[in-house]
Amino acid sequence: MSRSPLVLLPGLLNTHRVFAPQVEALADIASFTIPELWHHDTMAAMAEAALAAAPPTFALCGFSMGGYVAFEIFRRAPERVERIALIDTQAAPDSPETAARRRGFIEQTQIGRFHGIHPTLLPQLVHPSRVTDESITQPLFDMACDIGGDGFVRQQQAILGRADSRPLLVEIEIPTLVIVGRQDRVTPLARAQEMASDIANARLQVIDESGHMTPLEKPAEVSAALRRWLTQ
Repeated sequence: MSRSPLVLLPGLLNTHRVFAPQVEALADIASFTIPELWHHDTMAAMAEAALAAAPPTFALCGFSMGGYVAFEIFRRAPERVERIALIDTQAAPDSPETAARRRGFIEQTQIGRFHGIHPTLLPQLVHPSRVTDESITQPLFDMACDIGGDGFVRQQQAILGRADSRPLLVEIEIPTLVIVGRQDRVTPLARAQEMASDIANARLQVIDESGHMTPLEKPAEVSAALRRWLTQ
């Protein structure tokens, strides 16, 4: 059985490790390209780096910030994308309040106050039942440490400068999967529903009892949804 080329795009303060469960679960049907996205400070540069690393045509899956990059890839090279999955992300730009908060994070980091993911942020990222689950939280801490303050600043600058992708949604006609944790507080269910309703060939998969980090929180459910999407 031939394996489908699959490009996986990690989120903010995430490395390839965020997709470790999916890589293991889907190794029989997919071959993976996972570009590390913290080396660039614009969505354009992230997208071009991913395109340079990717095969000629591929399935594309973006998680959180990776979803923003996925939109930019589709904007630049739609003929290379065979299908697209959007996990815990959104097409809309930041609200003024969220943008201001990002700028505050950048300022604090630039004066040396980057400490990765503080435990007090975990209730924003994961389901309440998993705040003390080290099998999920420790990878988050480790990935943030690997990326560091400079990488964090570059990623936040890229996110702040991203385009509004809502007008792009009606142009997406390839098989599309939208996954969201029902208790996601970062990119809530309503944002996923909006994307799915505006994409012609979209399927919405809501993952119960999961926050924002569904690839790690509910790996079996996410992997199963991706398997259906890749093989449909």
